[in-house]
Amino acid sequence: MNANVVRLGLQRGWIEFRQTLANRQDLMSYLLPTLVLLVVLFNQRDSELNGVSVGASSVPGVLGMTIAFGGLVSMGQLMVTEREDGTLLRAKAVPHGMMGYLIGKIVLVSGMTLVSMAILLIPSLVMFEGFELGFGSWAGVLGVTVLGLVATIPLGATFGSLLNSPTSMALILLPMIGLIVISGIFFPITVFPEWVQWIAQVFPMYWLGLGMRSALLPDAAVTAEIGESWRHLETVGVLGLWAVVGLVVAPVVLRRMARRESGSSVAARREKAMQRVR
Repeated sequence: MNANVVRLGLQRGWIEFRQTLANRQDLMSYLLPTLVLLVVLFNQRDSELNGVSVGASSVPGVLGMTIAFGGLVSMGQLMVTEREDGTLLRAKAVPHGMMGYLIGKIVLVSGMTLVSMAILLIPSLVMFEGFELGFGSWAGVLGVTVLGLVATIPLGATFGSLLNSPTSMALILLPMIGLIVISGIFFPITVFPEWVQWIAQVFPMYWLGLGMRSALLPDAAVTAEIGESWRHLETVGVLGLWAVVGLVVAPVVLRRMARRESGSSVAARREKAMQRVR
């Protein structure tokens, strides 16, 4: 890979990320959902689950959910939107432009996800008791975050390349909402029938939440998990498998999508977008 392409891609991503921090609409998209979640979790601070408040026990799962949404939904949304407005076509016209574009989006989505996680985690450390905050905990949070982003961002890019318009994002959002319900984000997965638990364990979201819980919650909280185990090896294995699948499939899909991009296809998508506005 051309080092200059990597450098330009990193610069592009950093500039776009800084722009989101200076944009009021983007800042509200960071803050509002997190503030609503914090209020909901704070109201559950007096309820306990295995010696840990329900609010505190839910925070790690929400962090895992944030990673999944960043990698899958945010990345997919960017790809769909910028296919429609011609950004991808312009990137294609530049030598190595698609690679630089993709690197930039990875930096942007990773930065947006990390900011969203920080906005949730930092106040939670003050609001709730019961977190484990040693060196091993922070190393676990970092490891799950990096592996989670690698596992989800290529998938998000793949899905975004396959969809034709922003309205098609419902094809990603609806399954994501279903996975939130069954993946143990807000209450233990063990309350569901075993067949539902198996479905949840196929996808990254459950393992992201489990990995975050194993890093941040005390050992006593493991009794609410499947098999009363944090299953570290399984977490790394499943997320690693999704990362391999995404890294193998995404370049193939992106190359095919880029070959199909043309001025006429962009114009047709713009016309459809104008019709939706009317």
